[in-house]
Amino acid sequence: MSIQVRVPDLGDGIESGDVLEILVRAGDQIKKDQGIVELETDKATVEVPSSHAGKISQVHIKPGQSVAVGDVLITLESEAGADTPAPAAKAAPSAAKSAPAQPAKPAASQPSPKSQPSPKSQPAAKSQPPAPSADDDAAMFVSREPPASPATPPSGSTTAGAGIAASPAVRRFAREVGVDLRMVHGNGPGGRITREDVLEAVRKASQTAAASSAVRAGPGEPSTDNWGPIRIEKMPKIRRTIAIQMHKSWETCPRVTNFDDADVTELERIRVSSKADYAARGIKLTSLPFVIKAVAMSLRNHPVVNASIDMENERIIYKDYVNLGIAVDTDRGLVVPSLRNADRLSIPEIARQLSGIAEKVRNSEFTIDDLRGSTFTISNLGAVGGTYSTPIINVPEVAILLIGRSRKLPVVLENDRIEARLVMPLSLSYDHRIVDGAVAARFLNDVIGYLGAPSRLLLAP
Repeated sequence: MSIQVRVPDLGDGIESGDVLEILVRAGDQIKKDQGIVELETDKATVEVPSSHAGKISQVHIKPGQSVAVGDVLITLESEAGADTPAPAAKAAPSAAKSAPAQPAKPAASQPSPKSQPSPKSQPAAKSQPPAPSADDDAAMFVSREPPASPATPPSGSTTAGAGIAASPAVRRFAREVGVDLRMVHGNGPGGRITREDVLEAVRKASQTAAASSAVRAGPGEPSTDNWGPIRIEKMPKIRRTIAIQMHKSWETCPRVTNFDDADVTELERIRVSSKADYAARGIKLTSLPFVIKAVAMSLRNHPVVNASIDMENERIIYKDYVNLGIAVDTDRGLVVPSLRNADRLSIPEIARQLSGIAEKVRNSEFTIDDLRGSTFTISNLGAVGGTYSTPIINVPEVAILLIGRSRKLPVVLENDRIEARLVMPLSLSYDHRIVDGAVAARFLNDVIGYLGAPSRLLLAP
């Protein structure tokens, strides 16, 4: 019996996705709920499971193709009754008369037994998360440089990852660094390939590769223009979504940016002195939770900064909740998950949730809903060494705060005394249609006040 497996409902408002990787091939015998394809939607990656068990007779898609909800992915040949309840007693005699099934002969196109995992080695629902970086705020805006000499996968194969026990995040990471997962030994549970296994393969390849003076090649397919060699890559769906959103913000939102500095000398003293205590409870304490709490408390006092504008209906929508979008730099592009009810969370709770957000983003385990509902966005440029910038507002929000790298500067204190103080640069962009300059300045002053006296944040409800 032929069965067509189609693209299922991918979530509210999601109508299509791009095929990142096909996990099966024609001739494979698959089980129900086994992953068959990895799709990239607006900002999330989803592994689509098979709705039935059977043998794949045809694969209707190819990597890079855009598919809509309801499109056919594969065609299965399924044995009668494989996914249906047992027939009634009256049907038993006729079933007995049917000829016994002949044992299937191995197809020439099937992969070798070495590439077929045992049932115990099937991918688990969640991947083993990689160890977090030791650097403060490293999960937010971490610079990523590809290895100089990655292991090069064989060319011509579009289903090289079929039957390999690895999560979608690990598969994508392996593609980006040029590692063939068939050549990687998995050290995770049940032989599962982890991110560390891929990194180890890269390290070994780098050690054995001959030194080369050639310019490191970027992603994409090699080509040439009038002046020399180039590489062309189709714009990923997430990058297209970012481009559309940024263009919309630029066209519709008259943006103004205020620049200021916060003296975080006392905050850093408290953070460093409390760092070990928090670490003992499994919490990594950085300066970002303090900034988040300061912003959340300030938004309570300035509701217009925590609002959105509806020009079509000529109204302003004030939000009685504070959900902060935290911009996270990933291998796939900028992702902004939402930290819910940040004004009600303590510093330890914020730090713990930040760690969870960073882990979900690194492993591509977040959902579309995780990216929705924010009322204000914070972007941490300081993690990669920047100071000031003019961040673009994530519409329909009306403001965004960019944090620069803290550095020591000479500051004139009372009685003209000059002292070296730790200063954090802040850049606040706001929608001038609804937020006036004076309101923005007062809001930023409140944030600076909280950061300058962090004990207020620790005692805040």
